[in-house]
Order: sequence, then C-alpha cells, then structure tokens
Amino acid sequence: MYQFTLEFLSDRELYQSYMPFVKNGGLFIRTPEVYNIGEEVTLEVTLPDSLEPSTVVGKICWQTPVGVQSGTPAGIGVSFEEDTDNIRNLIEKSIGRLLNSSEPTLSM
Repeated sequence: MYQFTLEFLSDRELYQSYMPFVKNGGLFIRTPEVYNIGEEVTLEVTLPDSLEPSTVVGKICWQTPVGVQSGTPAGIGVSFEEDTDNIRNLIEKSIGRLLNSSEPTLSM
C-alpha cells in the first residue's frame, strides 16, 4: 500500500485538488509516477487551519500521465474508501463557497 502526505495551505489549493464528483469524495495528487488503477493508498491530509492531519484510505481511480496534451498536470485521482476522520465533510465545509465555482480544477 502506498502512503501520501498532503498539506493544503489554502482553501483554493484544496479546491483545486478535491473531487466532489467521486461517490465518496476524493483528491487529485500531482505525481509523475505511474500507479495501477484500483491500488489502495493511505492519505495523511492536513487541511488549511488544521493542526493535525486526518487519515483516509482510498483507491486510485484514474491516472493522468505525463505529457497530456490538454496541459493537465500528471497525477492520480484517489477516491475515498475508509473515511473514519470524516475528511470529506471537513473538506466540503472548508471549501463550500468554492464548490459551485466555474473555475477549472486539476481534475476537471
């Protein structure tokens, strides 16, 4: 199992990575590395204004390879599977006002 440590310093940065369209929520992680769809990962996520990270277990649900012509950064999309810290609700509470924004994100 892979582990990623993510620290979001602003709500805008969090909005750029959050994937509300995934059933249980998810995050896009910039990385040039190649992973397999369906692999389980653990995320240690520190939200803006949080003192301690929250842990969520997820699965890789897609990969954007290096060199995509659309200019989208390389990375993986991780869907939340085991969200005991309720990170999805914490994220949506933090970026609620941005969720209806037409500003593009890293995943869409």
